[in-house]
Amino acid sequence: MNERRSDAPWAGFFRAYLVLAAVVVVLRVALRIIFGGDYGTHAILVLPVVPLPDWMVGIKIGGPITLESVLAAFYDGLRLATLILCIGAANVLADAKRLLAIVPNALYEIGATLVVALTVAPQLVESVLRVRRARRIRGGSTKGFRALLGLFMPVLQDALDRSLSLAAAMDSRGYGRTADVPVRSRRLTGGLVLAGLGGICVGLYGLLDGASPGWLGLPVVVLGTAAGIAGMWLSGRRIRRTAYRPDVWQLPETLVAATGLTCAVVMVIAGSIDPTSLNPSLVPLEWPAFAPLASAGVLVALLPAWVAPPVRLEATVSGDAGARVGRPGAIRS
Repeated sequence: MNERRSDAPWAGFFRAYLVLAAVVVVLRVALRIIFGGDYGTHAILVLPVVPLPDWMVGIKIGGPITLESVLAAFYDGLRLATLILCIGAANVLADAKRLLAIVPNALYEIGATLVVALTVAPQLVESVLRVRRARRIRGGSTKGFRALLGLFMPVLQDALDRSLSLAAAMDSRGYGRTADVPVRSRRLTGGLVLAGLGGICVGLYGLLDGASPGWLGLPVVVLGTAAGIAGMWLSGRRIRRTAYRPDVWQLPETLVAATGLTCAVVMVIAGSIDPTSLNPSLVPLEWPAFAPLASAGVLVALLPAWVAPPVRLEATVSGDAGARVGRPGAIRS
């Protein structure tokens, strides 16, 4: 759905994530074949065994390769590739700056850190495209290993310039400055947050450990969560933020969030009802079974392609000094 994709330079770079995902799957299978793939009984290939010194006990290179081991590596690679594609889709389609605008005050600093981290790869992609375009205009080569080495220093310099510009912009907008809060309030806030985190950890341990008493599980989790929320609410009071045209959470955003939450809940339920439907059996070797409930959850996750609000392409003006003009609530940068 091109209407859901902006005209940012990195918006069309999803194929790079596809290539990376494919490389991960191939490497996972290749490593399993090289470093021992004798899991199972259906042998498909026998490689010569490479003798190793005694201090490398437990590591084997070569030997029989079974179909079960190759499929196990293939499934593991697909799981990791799925995570890479999800992150790539988020970087290509999502607007991290809009997300930062609706983060609670107590999590604003963490949210800003995450936004900077998530936009590193897109900014590097934009830098590479800009440097390659400049080299092409000057008649330089843009292909081959020598051209790749020529891109390294300009891209690194551009990344440093962007970092300095970002630091100056954050400082000029008052980032990190807090309101005057009494010492007692700060101590109470820190105590509540630490108590909440400790309660959640202890409660989760009680839930996972069947031998623990009942009061050590869900009640402690609830109390810890309540203490953590109270601490974050008090912490948010010392942070003052202003927003020009605040981003409004509308029905399309609610539908997109609901589809993601529904997919997660459906997958958890499907895994608890029939775990074998999500993890095909390798011993004995069986064909992957069709999971109707999990498939329905995946189909629900595809709905944002139609229910998400279209992106106005004129909202993203290219250039370092380009002002963002678009739907109300967009963060100006």
